[in-house]
Amino acid sequence: MSSGKRAGARQKRGFQPVLLLLALAITLCVLAWGYLVYAAIDFGSEARSEGGEDGAWFYLLVAGVGAVACLFLGFMLVARFSRAIGWTAAPPPRVKRDPGAPKGGKRAAR
Repeated sequence: MSSGKRAGARQKRGFQPVLLLLALAITLCVLAWGYLVYAAIDFGSEARSEGGEDGAWFYLLVAGVGAVACLFLGFMLVARFSRAIGWTAAPPPRVKRDPGAPKGGKRAAR
């Protein structure tokens, strides 16, 4: 029997430019989302005002869809960021079914 530590060498945690890029992209998405929400509110109040422009409804729609897209992209980037840092982990791989086993479980095997 050999004695000693069985653990592998520790990896050094250094500067990772991918994390900086993800953090910058998340910040830009949140800022764009905030601006588009503010613009949608402004266009909505302009469209509902007496004698408002008809084009304001279109701009309200575009700003709203853009805000939703920026928020969705920001959440996806946060998920990638948390995976890269190590806060979350990938789901375990699915266990493959034995091709010789009958389909349908215990009831079908009877």
